[in-house]
Amino acid sequence: MIHWNSFSDFIAMGGYGFYVWGSFGVTALIMTIEPIMVARNRRITIARLKRQLRAESRTNSRADHRNNAE
Repeated sequence: MIHWNSFSDFIAMGGYGFYVWGSFGVTALIMTIEPIMVARNRRITIARLKRQLRAESRTNSRADHRNNAE
């Protein structure tokens, strides 16, 4: 087990503190941003699919109307 003499020694991590804590920070940032991006992309995709469905249904109803008029 590793023991540190002080809290500053723990933060320094034997001279590798910048890399260790930087890695933790980047990982925490990515793990925070990832679910936000997934939710945002899901919402955008659903809105795009709804617009596409509305456009297709308008196109189909116009074609049906033209076919009935002939």
